[in-house]
Amino acid sequence: MRKLAVLLALAASPAAATGIEIDVAGEAEGTISIDLFEDVAPNHVEQITALAGDGAYDGVVFHRVIDGFMAQTGDVEFGRTGGDMSMAGMGGSERDDLVQEFSDRPFERGTVGMARSQDPNSANSQFFIMFAPGDFLNGQYTVVGEVTDGLDVLDAIKRGEGANGAVIGAPDVMREVRVTE
Repeated sequence: MRKLAVLLALAASPAAATGIEIDVAGEAEGTISIDLFEDVAPNHVEQITALAGDGAYDGVVFHRVIDGFMAQTGDVEFGRTGGDMSMAGMGGSERDDLVQEFSDRPFERGTVGMARSQDPNSANSQFFIMFAPGDFLNGQYTVVGEVTDGLDVLDAIKRGEGANGAVIGAPDVMREVRVTE
């Protein structure tokens, strides 16, 4: 009977939410905490947590940062500190690209979305975090999560230049990315 009570209590309690913590270094210093939406984009969340768990995101820069719009990172192929930054933003990981998981979740301040090419089914490792709402992205990009702590750190990330927001010089970096529950 006691086992049944424990099982019922476990079933009644909500499942632990998966997330990541990003330790940022550079002009911004601190941690950004993100809750990932397993119920909205399970394949994308699995991809991000697998890459984070393998340490693939550690040392990857914020290569594209557009003031009033978003900060993009996650190029585990070409976006590492100490490498040739001219290719940053053009790579992915050794894992397969993902089929889109569009939802009705809006792109608001702090929303995390998956970056992709023109092909909606080309997201891989790169993601972006919104500085401000971006309704024009709704239904066009996969929403994977939202910032729950560290918006001040996000706001301090070094901005890029020009229309594409390429960061010149020393970009801010994801020093370490950890999976949380």
